Amino acid sequence: MLEIKFLRQNLSDVQKALKARGQSADLHAFQKCDEDRRMILQEIEALRHQRNVVSDQIAEMKKAGENADILVAEMRDVSIRIKELDKDLTLKQEQLDEILLGLPNLPHSTVPMGKDESENPVIKTVGDPAQFGFDPKAHWELGQMLGILDFERAAKITGSRFPLYFGAGAKLERALINFMLDIHTTSHGYTETLPPFIVNRQSMTHTGQLPKFEEDLFKLSNWDYFLIPTAEVPVTNIHQGEILDEDKLPLCYTAYTPCFRSEAGSYGKDTRGLIRQHQFNKVELVKFTTPETSYDELETLLADAESILQKLQLPYQVVELCTGDLGFSAAKTYDIEVWMPAQGVYREISSCSNFEDFQARRANIRFKRKGKKGTELVHTLNGSGLAVGRTLAALLENFQQSDGAVVIPDALVSYLGGMEKIAP
Repeated sequence: MLEIKFLRQNLSDVQKALKARGQSADLHAFQKCDEDRRMILQEIEALRHQRNVVSDQIAEMKKAGENADILVAEMRDVSIRIKELDKDLTLKQEQLDEILLGLPNLPHSTVPMGKDESENPVIKTVGDPAQFGFDPKAHWELGQMLGILDFERAAKITGSRFPLYFGAGAKLERALINFMLDIHTTSHGYTETLPPFIVNRQSMTHTGQLPKFEEDLFKLSNWDYFLIPTAEVPVTNIHQGEILDEDKLPLCYTAYTPCFRSEAGSYGKDTRGLIRQHQFNKVELVKFTTPETSYDELETLLADAESILQKLQLPYQVVELCTGDLGFSAAKTYDIEVWMPAQGVYREISSCSNFEDFQARRANIRFKRKGKKGTELVHTLNGSGLAVGRTLAALLENFQQSDGAVVIPDALVSYLGGMEKIAP
C-alpha cells in the first residue's frame, strides 16, 4: 500500500507512474475522500476540545452552586454530533482504504519503460540449448510414454489442469523439492519453514492478492479462508504486526508448499502439461531487509534462484519486467525463463521481486535501528526457487534421448537413490 502522505504530495507523479504501468486510477476520488475525512476529523477534534473545556466550566459552576443546565444540554447535543461524525469518519476511512488497497506499487526508477511482456529486455542468457538429432518431444508426451505423468486420470479425480505423478515422476518431483531446499538452506543461508497452506483474508490483503485478485484464488466454502497461491503469502505474514531488530536483518526464509490458482482469464494459454496448473509445487524464497540493502538483496535472491538451474545444467535467460508487465505489488522484478526445446521458447520458472515497503505497510512489519527512536517499515522481497513442476518439465524436455529415455542430471542422482535415467 502506498503511503497516504506521499500520495497527497505527489498526485501528479503517481498518476504518471500508473500510466507507465498501463493502468489508471481516479486519484481525484482519493483526494476528495481524503479531504472530506480530514475535515470530519478536524470537526471532531474541535468538538471534543469544546466538550472538555465546557465540562471543566460546568464542574466549576456546580461547585460554586450555579445553574449549568443550559451548558449541560449544549454538551449533550455536542456528544450526539460527535457520535454522528464518528460514523461518518468510519465510512470515509473505509472508502479511503478501498481506494488505497486498489492502487498498485510504483515502479522503481530503474524499471524499463514498456507496454507489455513483449518489451521486457533480456538481461542475460546462460547455457546453450541442446542440439537434438531428432524432433524433441513435449514433456507431456514424454511423461505419458515413460508412465510417470497421467493428466487423464487426474482429470477424473478432480478436473482439468491437475497433475498426477507415478513412480519415477513422483520421486523426481520429491527429489527436486529436497534438492532446492537443501541448496537454499546449506549454501544460501535461508531458514526453512513449513507454513500453513490455508490463510485468512487479512494475510491475503497484506501481500496484495486481495482485494483486487479474489477471482484468481480458491476460497473455502463457509470459511473466510483461502488456499495459498504461493508460499509468499504465509511466509511474509510470519512477521505481520511485529517490530524486528535491525541486527537480525535480513531475515531469509525458504519454504516448500503446494500452490493453488484458479488462473482466471488464462483462456487456454499454456494449459497443456505442467506449465499452468491449478495445483503445483513450488519452493519459495522470502526476505525481510532494511530499505538501503533491499536492491542488493534482490540481486542475491536472483542469483540464488539461478543457481538451481545452473546446478541442473538447464539453459535459461533472465529478463527484467518493464513497467507495463510489472506485478501489482512489485517495485522491480526479474523473471528467470528456462529453455523448453519441444516448444522452442523460454518459459518463466521464477519471478524475483522487491516490493519495497508496499507489503510491509499493509502488514505493519517494522524494524528498529540501534540507538534510534521510532521504527521504520522493512522492505520485503520474494522469488521462486523454483517452480517444481516447471523444473521437472524442463528436465524431461532438455535431457530426453532419441529412445524416449530421460537422463538424470548429476546433481539429482543421489536424491533418486542412484537412478541415472528414466527409461520407457
